[in-house]
Amino acid sequence: MGIIRLKNMQLYGFHGVNESEKNLGGRFEVDVELCLSLRSSCVSDNLSDTIDYDSIYKKVDSCVKREKFYLIEALANSIALNILKDHRIESVVVRVRKPHAPVKGVLDTVEVEIERNQKDYD
Repeated sequence: MGIIRLKNMQLYGFHGVNESEKNLGGRFEVDVELCLSLRSSCVSDNLSDTIDYDSIYKKVDSCVKREKFYLIEALANSIALNILKDHRIESVVVRVRKPHAPVKGVLDTVEVEIERNQKDYD
């Protein structure tokens, strides 16, 4: 078993409860950790035996751009579901950060983390 990580993808979307978030949008940061067998790709050194990082990035980007969610929890779940359509991936951890969350106070970011596996979506 192995893990492939894509860290701190910077994407723009229209997610949130406030009208300004829905209309103006904002920046989101996303990490994904893909758990899968890397045995074949370690031996073959061939892209067809592993996961194409660019295709994962495009799936995440599509989820962030095409849908609008009130909650980043729902966004993270949508990302996980789309990634797990590739049945070679056994499980995925998705972290979504909202750096400029409308919180009355000083904070770096708001983050949600979910872990899903194939049987969660059967």
